[in-house]
Amino acid sequence: MDNPSLAEPLQMPVQVALGAWEIQNSRLLKLIDSLPEERLHDEIAPGKNTGVYILGHLIAVHDNMLPVLGLGDRLYPHLDEIFLRNPEKSGLPKPSLTELKANLAAVNERLSAGFATLSPAQWLDRHTAVSQEDFEKEPHRNKLNLLLNRTGHLAYHLGQLILLK
Repeated sequence: MDNPSLAEPLQMPVQVALGAWEIQNSRLLKLIDSLPEERLHDEIAPGKNTGVYILGHLIAVHDNMLPVLGLGDRLYPHLDEIFLRNPEKSGLPKPSLTELKANLAAVNERLSAGFATLSPAQWLDRHTAVSQEDFEKEPHRNKLNLLLNRTGHLAYHLGQLILLK
């Protein structure tokens, strides 16, 4: 859909959306780095997920953005079993916090590099989680909408993690 006539009016909304994504990610990194490791192993509230589980969940969700946005293959599909398909108390072994922090950095780096390759008009293209038929009926189900949705998801879980302070 790379329509040059759309590029100029879309440039600012896309920049705003990307800026919101970057702000939420920088807040997550700052919070994770500020908390002692033992706090991240605590539940955010009695009977709720730990900080480590939430971090792993975010990595798995963001990693899945790569193929959905057409930016390449996933880096850590094995994290889905632990952090998306099963609850915190499944008993499945979790990667170390050091490994998860490295995974987060790698996923963020790949996403940022991929985002930079998309023109403003390409953000209105269909993402791979929606069929062409459904996209024709609902063109708002595009890459920009997915980015906005995932930014909100990140902000929600960041709000949970703040409870560990």
